Amino acid sequence: MNTITKMVVMGFLYLITNQMQAQTPSEDSLSEDRNPKKIQVLLNLKDRIMEAEKEFLKVEVESINQRLENGSINSEEAEKFKREAAEKRALNIENRMAIIDNKIELLRRNDENYQTSMEDDSYIGFSLGTDGDNFAGFKIKGNNRPKRYDVRTTTDLVFAIGFNNAIIDGSDFGDSPYELAGSGFVELGWAWKTRVLQNSNGMRFKYGLSLQWNKLNAKDNLYFEQDGDMSNLIDFPVDLNKSEFRMTNIVVPLHFEFGPSKKIERDTYFRYSTHEQFKVGIGGYAGFNIGTQQKLKYKEDSDRVKQKIRKDYNTSDFVYGLSGYVGIGDVSLYAKYDLNTIFKNQLVNQNNISLGVRFDFD
Repeated sequence: MNTITKMVVMGFLYLITNQMQAQTPSEDSLSEDRNPKKIQVLLNLKDRIMEAEKEFLKVEVESINQRLENGSINSEEAEKFKREAAEKRALNIENRMAIIDNKIELLRRNDENYQTSMEDDSYIGFSLGTDGDNFAGFKIKGNNRPKRYDVRTTTDLVFAIGFNNAIIDGSDFGDSPYELAGSGFVELGWAWKTRVLQNSNGMRFKYGLSLQWNKLNAKDNLYFEQDGDMSNLIDFPVDLNKSEFRMTNIVVPLHFEFGPSKKIERDTYFRYSTHEQFKVGIGGYAGFNIGTQQKLKYKEDSDRVKQKIRKDYNTSDFVYGLSGYVGIGDVSLYAKYDLNTIFKNQLVNQNNISLGVRFDFD
């Protein structure tokens, strides 16, 4: 803020602060009240109201300064908007304090069973209702925080699911020892998306933290047996109903996302929206294998047996790979490929590959 802005803002808030302090009851009068605890809560609420409105005013002034720097308004308009913002916040404080003072008076003259709305008044928004003995009061709700002029970073939940398999050196994909339909993957994570360019949303940098579950179901009654530093698929001695091998990874995905977006402009802010817009993401991921498990189901002497074996099976501790997606809006076709081998120190390398659907819930 410049000097004029500071003087305007502080002047309005100073007048309102003095007025509110003059209305604040003394400790002596508070000791005579019938509902001292409830009244003290409301008195503390006054301080929160003051701090909240000051913070809101600061955000509004920062937004006006950004508009001035971008050339959408001139200096005279900027000063006018700042004065109007200061006046609005000063009046907000006055009105909100009046509501609190009225509640305090109600509590003073009634017994301890008298009910009034005690919600946090940090935000504005009113709905007329009844409390206690048909008392019509205000319920304060909602969020009146002003929007930031420009938000370059947003967050979203990421969920992906699909098929999983392995690329094996010297073998065709059709000759994989793993079931195509039975093998799958799931990914769940949280991502941040940051606009790369100042005045365009055509390229975004997307990064976050995800859990990946990669599952391989072996065919032909095979299962994994670890022999020292080697893990091999061998025949199980009885008929298997299921042979499932699962790896759990925690990774940091990094993608550059490209695609058009719609610019939404308002008087005090603007946003770029990718809702129902085409997008392409290219990048990769890196992280760690945090767990490996094999699950076997079979019958033995007419008894159903379910066996879970947790060991490392000589799988790679550090995982990294390439990934990409293409889609519209929240839904994309998603593929990822582990550059690290599934198992360390094997005679034949195997690399995990996945194809599925990805949802980015912006």
